[in-house]
Amino acid sequence: QVQLVDSGGGLVQAGGSLRLSCVASGRTFSSYSMGWFRQAPGKKREFVAAISPSFGSTYYLDSVKGRFTISRDNAKNTVYLQMNSLQLEDTAVYYCAADSALPTGRTQDEYDYWGQGTQVTVSS
Repeated sequence: QVQLVDSGGGLVQAGGSLRLSCVASGRTFSSYSMGWFRQAPGKKREFVAAISPSFGSTYYLDSVKGRFTISRDNAKNTVYLQMNSLQLEDTAVYYCAADSALPTGRTQDEYDYWGQGTQVTVSS
């Protein structure tokens, strides 16, 4: 069982930056792929980024490539999402998730555990 607590959301102006964090419980964090998803009002939850457990391979939604960076610190059981050059369309609730199987998933059905979500609001 893994419990995830995500944080770091807030209100930011367009062009600004935020860093989301997700702390996981349990001793097997390093064996999980970790992902970030987001859900905007009236829209389906979508994949944003993921990172593999071993070699740290990363995967991104096309619209965030070059702006967002996912990283992990296995010693701290934490995964991060650094978000730069934020745009109005990045406004959403962001969720971290853990995937116990390989390969690293990019759909929400592949993820077993979820954080509670953190709100990111980008203003003009």
